[in-house]
Amino acid sequence: MIYNETDLEEKKWQEEAPEAEPDRQRYFMAQARRLIAEKSARAGRPLTCCIQTFGCQMNARDSEKLMGILEAVGYVPTEKEDADFILYNTCTVRENANLKVYGRLGYLGSLKKKRPGMMIALCGCMMQEPHVVEKIKKSYRFVDLIFGTHNIYKLAELLTQCLTSGDNMVVDVWKGTDRIVEELPAERKYSFKSGVNIMFGCDNFCSYCIVPYVRGRERSRSPEDILQEIRRLADDGVIEIMLLGQNVNSYGKTLEHQISFASLLRQAEEIEGIERIRFMTSHPKDLSDELIEVMKTSKKICRHLHLPLQSGSTRILKRMNRKYTKEQYLALVDKLRTAIPDISLTTDIIVGFPGETEEDFLETMDVVEKVRFDSAFTFIYSKRSGTPAARMEDQVPEDIVKERFSRLLEQVQRISSEVSGRDVHTVQKVLAEEVNTHDDRLLTGRLDNNTVVHFPGDKSLIGKIVDVYLDEIKGFYYMGTLAEAQGGKQP
Repeated sequence: MIYNETDLEEKKWQEEAPEAEPDRQRYFMAQARRLIAEKSARAGRPLTCCIQTFGCQMNARDSEKLMGILEAVGYVPTEKEDADFILYNTCTVRENANLKVYGRLGYLGSLKKKRPGMMIALCGCMMQEPHVVEKIKKSYRFVDLIFGTHNIYKLAELLTQCLTSGDNMVVDVWKGTDRIVEELPAERKYSFKSGVNIMFGCDNFCSYCIVPYVRGRERSRSPEDILQEIRRLADDGVIEIMLLGQNVNSYGKTLEHQISFASLLRQAEEIEGIERIRFMTSHPKDLSDELIEVMKTSKKICRHLHLPLQSGSTRILKRMNRKYTKEQYLALVDKLRTAIPDISLTTDIIVGFPGETEEDFLETMDVVEKVRFDSAFTFIYSKRSGTPAARMEDQVPEDIVKERFSRLLEQVQRISSEVSGRDVHTVQKVLAEEVNTHDDRLLTGRLDNNTVVHFPGDKSLIGKIVDVYLDEIKGFYYMGTLAEAQGGKQP
């Protein structure tokens, strides 16, 4: 364990907070734990906490760390938003994400009037935008705590400040950092799989993207720290890991002793207990031959690659600052499928980027037809203040964008339904993840290629990789049967 009860009890009586991390945060975890215990005693019950996560896998992993800290200081997790401490971990990649947070804040404000002791906190990418923080200060004064993406590890310290500062809003947002603090508790959603941050920030500066401005510049964790974390996870029963970064292909470039992402994967594969390795996200501009070779020969790296396209038009890709052409993307796909014929490819596509013509859009449709993605996340372009694309004059009219989006979605869904069922009537390895949310007689799991499978099974199988016969394809998921129940059918 990274911390224990005795450790926190000893630090509670320490006179001054250490300067060095993570000892400083362990000190504040002890102080917050004392304050929460006193508050709980006055309430006559345990205090509850709830985290609502918006956005990507990076945010989901951040929320696991935040929940780990909250549990360590004495809060009891709940799914209900009427908790004693509610935290929104926000996303700002698209305008809808911001609007959703503002809408929920209105509800929380009315809730807090009925529960004066309730605490409301906001963190994540949206909080890195100065105009957002100013709006919250002005229009949502009932918020107790605001912090950003660079200092989530400081939650215990900031919480202590809130608990001792009366009704004053605490705001602690950093413009950037070169600091990485990972040695603190985390509460994983699943006991058998976990995300692992290998790097933070982004240096790509795609013209539509706010991420480099809110997540900061690229900084990689040392391979020793990453591998040590994976070993700890394996010892704790984790069998599947997902290595996380805004662009994992550029991992290691900021380290004093540079190491490639492919080399890191080779070392991670050697760790006993880990059976599946995934990663997110790969940028097409620097996906190396070395990485393809590692994926080809690996027995643990999943045969799934998320490779964002964004547009099929070379002209638009240049305006997006994506640093590859349509032809280079298609050549990369050919190289991947030659090396790994059964690879599953998924992607992101933006419709209606400034200046997109019908001809540009048809180039995107052409790539989708040629690549035949297993699935695609399709988005209407969202203007993000502070990005170069937001200042481009030739914005595409909304009615044209919506019509193109509809055409693209129809094509993506048609192709996906055609390619998704290629493993039907075979036995495949499935990681059983949870009881099905609609039918508790079924388990839900995933294939190596990330396709969802529902099959009858006992919940004792959750967290295990089992052989499942895929009886039929239902659009984008399989219905299956445990292979032993099928009389041991083999592929």
